[in-house]
Amino acid sequence: MGITARPPSTRRPGQESFTNVMFILKKQDVEISTIQHPKRDQQIPILNYQGQSFRLISVFSANQAEDAKAFWRDLTDNRGKVCVLLEEPERYSVWGKIRLEQLGTESSPDAKIVPFTQACLLLLQTVYMDVEDLLGNRQAGLFQKDLTQVFQQWHFPKADSPAAVKNLLSIDPLTALQIPPWEEHHLITLLQELYRLGKEYFGNTNFAEGVRDILQDMSETELAQFLEWLQSSPLGKLWR
Repeated sequence: MGITARPPSTRRPGQESFTNVMFILKKQDVEISTIQHPKRDQQIPILNYQGQSFRLISVFSANQAEDAKAFWRDLTDNRGKVCVLLEEPERYSVWGKIRLEQLGTESSPDAKIVPFTQACLLLLQTVYMDVEDLLGNRQAGLFQKDLTQVFQQWHFPKADSPAAVKNLLSIDPLTALQIPPWEEHHLITLLQELYRLGKEYFGNTNFAEGVRDILQDMSETELAQFLEWLQSSPLGKLWR
């Protein structure tokens, strides 16, 4: 059985009052499948629990238990989202409730995923260039290897080889014809891991400040949408 972090609802499982309950679940409690995205050539993981469907929001490694729980609590308590936390031996993952029939019509962040991906790539490239400029070519090479491991560990599409990562670090995200087909959970994981790596390499978090200035070449509309998304998630406490 899942562990409830609050007293469970008195209604039957699957009713809407479920939204007021926070759940920590085990793999045996849920059913995970994939469905075809209605607008993109991509499979989406879906978690089913008590008649409810959930879409993957973020993934954490096994040694990030506290970060995963803090992220989950923030989304549920402060952001009003309906989420479950899945606890597995090798990782933690946070899933947000969705209605499958609305998957192809949702306006955010799905319709905005391309500019959000462009923004994340610009942040990634800026941190990489800072490593190269301030710490030298050797550290930049190690940083690139660490990035490759992150992309491989979390199964980022179109980023599973050193050559693919090198390409992502060199393209202009705002004009490139092909942007990697990442989902929201990929972007959250990227910014979490990029923050961790930057802190390790620089010994401080100054690199995560001035996001607006870094993204000044984006259109005002897309920049505003990205900053709103960033600040409406726990990532806003890291990237400012």
